[in-house]
Amino acid sequence: MADLAELQEEEGALRSPSVEGPYAAAILLMLLGDEEAAAIMRELGPEEVRELGKAMYAVADASETEVEAALDRFIGGTRQVSSLAVGAAPHIRKVFTQALGTARADNVLGSVAPRESVKSLETLRWMEVPAIAKLLTHEHPQVGALIVASLNPDVAAEALACLSDELQSELVMRAARLGSVSSDAIAELEDVLSRVGDIRQSKPKVSLGGRSDAARIMNKMAKADGERVLKGLKKRDKMLGQQIEDEMFVFDNLMDLNDKNLGALMRTVDSAILTLALKSAQPALVDRMFACMSARAAQTIRDEMEERGMVKRVEVEEAQKAIIAMARQMAAEGTIMLGGPGEDYV
Repeated sequence: MADLAELQEEEGALRSPSVEGPYAAAILLMLLGDEEAAAIMRELGPEEVRELGKAMYAVADASETEVEAALDRFIGGTRQVSSLAVGAAPHIRKVFTQALGTARADNVLGSVAPRESVKSLETLRWMEVPAIAKLLTHEHPQVGALIVASLNPDVAAEALACLSDELQSELVMRAARLGSVSSDAIAELEDVLSRVGDIRQSKPKVSLGGRSDAARIMNKMAKADGERVLKGLKKRDKMLGQQIEDEMFVFDNLMDLNDKNLGALMRTVDSAILTLALKSAQPALVDRMFACMSARAAQTIRDEMEERGMVKRVEVEEAQKAIIAMARQMAAEGTIMLGGPGEDYV
């Protein structure tokens, strides 16, 4: 009987959700009152709310053992949090304001306080794509660029797809040129977003956009849309357009090629260049490349990599760029296809 009870207990444990991550958090929220739980939920982002909501349904019938495990995880985690961190920012501001006055306190804290994310930008994370596209259409392109740079690349790509070709390339160009954004620009963006939600004003500089973000957005767009945007972008700023195009396909993206295309590329690349390029490549990509080669050729490359020992990072990067350039050339000639999002290719 004891063995049967143990087996039933083990079986029940296998069926129950793991008391980790969102499941542990869900149990804790279920133990709180409605107002306390709601206050915590308001501090979370859209994806976190969705994940936590799903977990709350999953743990609705959690056992006493699982509840205890969740509480143990919470208690263990709170031991690592200093009590000084709780409410630190409001406390510091209050002390400085009482000591120096509001104006002087703002000046001092503005130069020494850690920069926080702009609360108004959180509004964008909850907006539907059509609403974002409407904002991008009617606002000044510089404000639109701030909006694009603040969005998740998937959402940004969807919103841009709703716009004209000319406006798409204009916004991507401006987003790519962003860097340290002035407080005036943030204030203007907040003014725009205040029309669609209750925004708490804040004017710190934030890092938005850049070539990498623009490249990620372009990679999420359909092939035809991406090509039109890139073409329009190069007309406006040839160098910037080329830099974005370079970042749209990097060495790790070779992992997306199918075996036939990857094999064709491997047969074209010089072994000395490949030996260097694989020095810092992901193990999974190295294994795939070797799998597309003959056993003898793969072993030769492995031996050469071991014999060379340490090499300069710049040499590895140059070798990887050479292989990417070869891949682009072969794609332009129609010899291979470089996989893009969905069924598209770039």
